[in-house]
Amino acid sequence: MATKIRLARHGHKDYAYYHIVVADSRAPRDGKFIERIGSYNPNTNPATVDLDFARALYWVGVGAQPTDTVRNILSGEGVMLMHHLNGGVKKGAFDEAEAQKRFDAWKAQKDAKNGKISQAEADKKAQIEKERLAAEVETNKAKAAELAKKKQEALEAEAAAAAEETAEEAPAAE
Repeated sequence: MATKIRLARHGHKDYAYYHIVVADSRAPRDGKFIERIGSYNPNTNPATVDLDFARALYWVGVGAQPTDTVRNILSGEGVMLMHHLNGGVKKGAFDEAEAQKRFDAWKAQKDAKNGKISQAEADKKAQIEKERLAAEVETNKAKAAELAKKKQEALEAEAAAAAEETAEEAPAAE
């Protein structure tokens, strides 16, 4: 039986998310599967991948063929690299500790890169929020100045009306 690691579509129209499954290659896309090893949600930014690393490594190790998209997902998570390193261990090129050391170095480098990207994105959001706040403060100052001007005009109009009233009463009193 030829097994594939592929995506099974779920969700609703215009909001698809996928289960990463191991299935017989003859089974329908969303049909019967052998094991669900994770999920992939492309609707989030960045896309969310939840993967059972050990089971994915096992299935790749026993010969399950990932589809192109799943291969990219597995590569991003490090499953394909670990499979490659395990091949080197089997051939005697290096021992398992060296393989784990190389994998950990790759993972640290990847996490640092993703950390820089997420930090840059957070800084960008903070800058946009700061600019939005400054624009709102300026708008509020302009509104306050306009309101103060209207209040001042109303007070002057009241004072002028009061002055006219007292001026009319004064000649009448004489």
